[in-house]
Amino acid sequence: MPTHTLMELSITYVKDQTMKVIVTGSQGFIGSYLCNELLDNGYHVVGIDNYSKYGEVSRPHDTHKNFHLIKEDISTCTLEKLSSYEILKDAQHLVAGAAMIGGISYFHKYAYDLLATNERILANTFDLALLLKQEHNLKKITVISSSMVFENCNTYPTPESAIESSPPPSSTYGFQKLSSEFFCLGAWEQYKLPYTIIRPFNCVGIGEEEALGEEEVYSGNIKMLMSHVLPDLIHKALLLDKENKMPILGDGNQIRHYTNGKDIARGIRMSLDSSNTINEDFNISSSVRTSVSELATLVWNKIHGCDPTFEHCDPFEYDVQVRSPDVKKAKDIFGFEAEISLEESVEEVIQWMKNRV
Repeated sequence: MPTHTLMELSITYVKDQTMKVIVTGSQGFIGSYLCNELLDNGYHVVGIDNYSKYGEVSRPHDTHKNFHLIKEDISTCTLEKLSSYEILKDAQHLVAGAAMIGGISYFHKYAYDLLATNERILANTFDLALLLKQEHNLKKITVISSSMVFENCNTYPTPESAIESSPPPSSTYGFQKLSSEFFCLGAWEQYKLPYTIIRPFNCVGIGEEEALGEEEVYSGNIKMLMSHVLPDLIHKALLLDKENKMPILGDGNQIRHYTNGKDIARGIRMSLDSSNTINEDFNISSSVRTSVSELATLVWNKIHGCDPTFEHCDPFEYDVQVRSPDVKKAKDIFGFEAEISLEESVEEVIQWMKNRV
């Protein structure tokens, strides 16, 4: 991916208060945060989603006057039908966030389906973007990739440039996310469609439901609520008394950078606002390294007021030990830094999960 030095760049914002953004996957986890962020900052948003991940859940942005939902399965919807929606034709940006996705167990239970479905989603999304660029006024496509493109990277903290030298991902999910980045490169090379690639790291927050079709996974004798670490740890801590041991997967030394969905959404929105993000890739993440055992201790303390005793269970077969990004590029080019602490995120998700019980 092309890079620039700080000396070559000045942060330039091109925000238009009437800007319209298409968001595929608008009813998903990150998609919902992004819609809220865009609407709160004066954008008009058209979502495209078919509720395939969680079922027909309600989202805070659903009733906003500047939000419109097109309920379509973009993996199968024809370009002819998509292009018939008049509301899409004056959009300036398209954020490609739709994907078949779940936790680690989901990646491997549906290894082929995930790869095939997500490739169809991407091809149809890029076909729509190319049409809107050629016949209307689309300025750019922003692709939501994943930290999983660095699944086999061993450079930490991982800069964006490591994508050039890292071994390819082992999982079909990681490989498909890498493929999404090559869609950007190909569409630029052939059709000069400008792009930005966003790689979120370990999004946490409220609204993360269990994916439909998620495989049952047990940690100790407790069925995991979902195969994402923070809601799972909170789920277990709420079920157990403080005298119980807390089950965690593996040795607890797995490293992540847990980033609140509001921060990730703000980073995506800021990348839309900046003219310096064209044909660039960015890690969007907190700068704080946290081990699973540190996160589990924080959760247990918030719920029980003491440190836990751990019961170490067999880890996921395909778990990644370290995901640790370099976040300097996003700060230098468009001024993004994560602001919400992990403690705040944990408190928010605990309260949300308590209210759901």
